[in-house]
Amino acid sequence: MEPCVPVDSERTLSVCRRLCYAVGHFLNDLCASMWFSYLLVYLHSVLGLRSTFAGVLLLIGQLADGVCTPLIGYESDRSPGRRYGKRKSWHLLGTICVIASFPFIFNPCLACSASTPQWAKIIYFAPFIIIFQFGWAATQISHLSLIPELVSSESGKVELTAYRYAFTVVANITVYAVAWVLFHFLSQEDITDNLGQADIPLFRMLALIVLGVGAVFSLIFHIGTKEKSGEDLLRRPSSDQEALSVRVLQWKHWLKEPSFYQVAFVYMCTRLIVNLSQSYITVYITNSLLLPKNFIAIIPLVMYVSGFVSSLVMKPISKLVGISMMYFVGLLLVIGFAIWVIFDKNMGAESIYGAAVLLGAGSAIILVMSLSMTAKLIGEQTQSGAFVYGSMSFTDKVANGVGVIIIQSIRPCSTETCCPACIWFYRDVMATVTGGVALAAVVGLLTILIWPLKTRKNE
Repeated sequence: MEPCVPVDSERTLSVCRRLCYAVGHFLNDLCASMWFSYLLVYLHSVLGLRSTFAGVLLLIGQLADGVCTPLIGYESDRSPGRRYGKRKSWHLLGTICVIASFPFIFNPCLACSASTPQWAKIIYFAPFIIIFQFGWAATQISHLSLIPELVSSESGKVELTAYRYAFTVVANITVYAVAWVLFHFLSQEDITDNLGQADIPLFRMLALIVLGVGAVFSLIFHIGTKEKSGEDLLRRPSSDQEALSVRVLQWKHWLKEPSFYQVAFVYMCTRLIVNLSQSYITVYITNSLLLPKNFIAIIPLVMYVSGFVSSLVMKPISKLVGISMMYFVGLLLVIGFAIWVIFDKNMGAESIYGAAVLLGAGSAIILVMSLSMTAKLIGEQTQSGAFVYGSMSFTDKVANGVGVIIIQSIRPCSTETCCPACIWFYRDVMATVTGGVALAAVVGLLTILIWPLKTRKNE
């Protein structure tokens, strides 16, 4: 294998180094796929927690992640990182926390019995969820912060983000493919075709496979990615005239930049669409469409295959029409999915495939483009890039957590089984979350088109 070395000094990367960087978020993506796709259905349908309690646990995780991300971003920017690199050091810490805590989330309470009250189970799971979310945030922010440090051109940032998202898609495909194999070959079909306590070993095995595969790719990232140390950055040559004219933005300066809030709103809407649709697609499939449980692996798999195909064509098209217009195309696909769900009231196993393709492709496009907008906003201000990414993540994590708890609290029935009233409740959730939030994102995008992204760089 050829060594991972840079092509030139203009902050461009060889294909080898792009791949080594791109796999650095693979463990996070694997865990996030299980978290958003299966946590609610696992806690509610498998462990038997009430829907409100399941939502509380997810809210705890989202709030912990939301609080951690800006703090980690601030500390990451301040870290000296003299030898190993400040971004990679935080990435390593986050990886260790994720591996140490995630297995306990998809396992029953070890100290609980049949008579243990459900509030006690929340207390048991909460510390593991908080540690996991701290580790996930540290890995995410440090990994994103490397993009403007590794490449300098706008097209290079889009390309590296697309590489990163391609492996996000591969991670999701891996989770759903392994889940399909487990449900298809190891599930006790003779007992029931619905989820229950008999499926606990399947989720446990899926979590362990996720951690094993993800740890290998994290090792590849740390070996193959070269981050400039603190001394290297201090020695980076710069023009005296540029140093006098360009304003260096620290964390408090970003709070006074209008473009900071424009991107934060668009990013929050994007993550609401992606994460909440991923969280409720499995419940929609089992409770509204009444499809067999193996479809909770098949349909998300279709979504991410279409997302992967979309990621292959994003760079040339976005280079032609621009990031904002490409983002608008993704929103149109998401709105198309919402309209399909609303009007096709008798959607069956055949129609759901087409709708899943629209949602998967649209979600992939808006996610990559929103991250590209963030990288474009940061530009050369890499010294505070982690704080920017952390702040963006804070908005989406809090919004996602609040959204989940609201949805879970207004669910028509809180028991394990789904009553007739909640059969179409999740159809309305899928349509409202995707279509309604996409329309809000259109408004945010219009502000960017009217007032293009820029920062007050000159003193």
